[in-house]
Amino acid sequence: MSISSRTSRSVRILGVASATAALALGVAGNAFACSIKDFSAAASCANGKGVITVTDTDASGKEATVSVYLESNGADAKHVGDKTVTGTKAGAIVTFSEDWAPGAQYRVHINANKGQVNDDISLLMTPSKACATSETTPPASGTPTPSAPATPPSSATPSDTPSVSAGTTAPATTGDNSPSPAAGNSNLAETGASSSTPMIAGIAGGLVVIGGAAVFFGMRRRGASKSN
Repeated sequence: MSISSRTSRSVRILGVASATAALALGVAGNAFACSIKDFSAAASCANGKGVITVTDTDASGKEATVSVYLESNGADAKHVGDKTVTGTKAGAIVTFSEDWAPGAQYRVHINANKGQVNDDISLLMTPSKACATSETTPPASGTPTPSAPATPPSSATPSDTPSVSAGTTAPATTGDNSPSPAAGNSNLAETGASSSTPMIAGIAGGLVVIGGAAVFFGMRRRGASKSN
């Protein structure tokens, strides 16, 4: 075999090997290339407030700039903000605080790998229900004054004396059947004497005087008859 034929054969073998290596590197490079498909966005609620989150699953670890815009009639109505994110295979997340309205539309733009990716994620539509606020009304400062207890309705107090309606005769009061003592005999009733006691005492005194006089005259007559 001549030297020229051997040289040409070696060159062909080297060329095939180089092509194979280049193809392998190309496939590997495409496998780790950054793409718009590595990014996704979602609107959700956190602590009762709206947020927009963007997830980067670029395994190559390229830094990307994420820009969020509120859309209105096909145009950018508000620039929500810009943030950078470095993708990971598990997914790196960047969050934008945004009090979004139900059914609103947002445009999320990605600029990564020095402009290799410069595109929008599919238009983001917010949920149809707004976030429920978790804030509560703080209690009033100071010590609350207790309210006065409700006064119960006053009930009618029954009268001690029954009322007599017009045209009705009040029932007669039942009196005591025993005779009432005379006004001037109250002291005699207390001592047990009656009103006839003075008269009896006078008659007894008179009888005593008459009896004494009769005895006296009888003794004189008896003495006179003995002397005769």
